[in-house]
Amino acid sequence: MVNNNLSLRSLLEKEKLNGINFLDWFRNLRIVLKQERKEYVIEEPIPDEPSANASRANKRKFEKRMDDILDVGCMLAIMTPKLQKQHGDMVIYDIIQNLKEIFERQAYQ
Repeated sequence: MVNNNLSLRSLLEKEKLNGINFLDWFRNLRIVLKQERKEYVIEEPIPDEPSANASRANKRKFEKRMDDILDVGCMLAIMTPKLQKQHGDMVIYDIIQNLKEIFERQAYQ
């Protein structure tokens, strides 16, 4: 499965997000994340951290989610340097929301 993940991610590396290819790039990103079972990190905002008295299972679920967010966030490398700089301090959910807004606005112009 690891080799499969790497080969799918290489699809994204072949054509970095450059501003004019957002729809194709986003479609490929969703394919990769779906295969990795991490698509939820671009679809749902980060939940609040569990309270100190939360169950161990809830704490583990939150930790896994944060690990997945970090892993998917490393996909900033599949953007042009300019877009990387613009989004470097954001989590992947916020990056995707911002990119959708930017490129939807450009599509209307």
